[in-house]
Amino acid sequence: MLYRFQGASDGISPAYGDLTFDPMGNLYGTTVAGGLELCAGSCGVAFKLTRSNGGWAESVLYSFTGGDDGGTPYSGVILDSSGNLYGTAYYGGADSAGTVYELTPSGSGWTEKTLTDFAGGGGFPLGGLTFDPQGNLYGTGFVGGTAFELRLSNGSWVYNLLYTFNGFDGPFGSLTLDASGNLYGTNATGGAYDEGFVFKLTPSNGGWNVTDLYDFTGGNDGAFPVSNVILDAKGNLYGTTYLGGTDGFGVVWEFTP
Repeated sequence: MLYRFQGASDGISPAYGDLTFDPMGNLYGTTVAGGLELCAGSCGVAFKLTRSNGGWAESVLYSFTGGDDGGTPYSGVILDSSGNLYGTAYYGGADSAGTVYELTPSGSGWTEKTLTDFAGGGGFPLGGLTFDPQGNLYGTGFVGGTAFELRLSNGSWVYNLLYTFNGFDGPFGSLTLDASGNLYGTNATGGAYDEGFVFKLTPSNGGWNVTDLYDFTGGNDGAFPVSNVILDAKGNLYGTTYLGGTDGFGVVWEFTP
């Protein structure tokens, strides 16, 4: 056991977010509630775990307020080469539809900067972020079902809507990038059987095309995929479903092109 949350300012209830290591072996993550605000609404913290005296010590890097900075970060954080952290918050922002944020080490603390909020529709991101080699960020919005890009231009981040999954809500998980610049993910609903599907987003002529790679049937193959996907060296995809399978309790699957 590395750390037990105490249900107070240290954070309450880590959710879907993966943990992230830095080069020195410290761990970073988020909780959906708790923090210095201890508000009943959308708060939460970003935290760091550091090895200390044979154990691990937790420090809160930032406590979300649920305002313009965002709140309820379901996803974890990712780290850039300068030691800055990036993530999404499900609530907060100008239209209370969530934010994408950056946390930067600043003296003895951390400074939060909102890179974008979802003021034009969609939003409420459950999944985290993915970097490409040029430092652009990719993510998804759950409500309205969107995939988006944040491109750094002249010191500012520009939001680009890549694709809208019409007719249903969007992915729970983060997007996965391959060496050719394609993005992969899962959607918990939709598809031919409305049990979710695996998709691929491919850049094409300044836009993006979507390919439905596999539709889950809700039977032995699984149903309701809420996970990210991972790629092996041969281009095979791996993931999980929350439901389905022989006993109805979910499956681990492989998709082979």
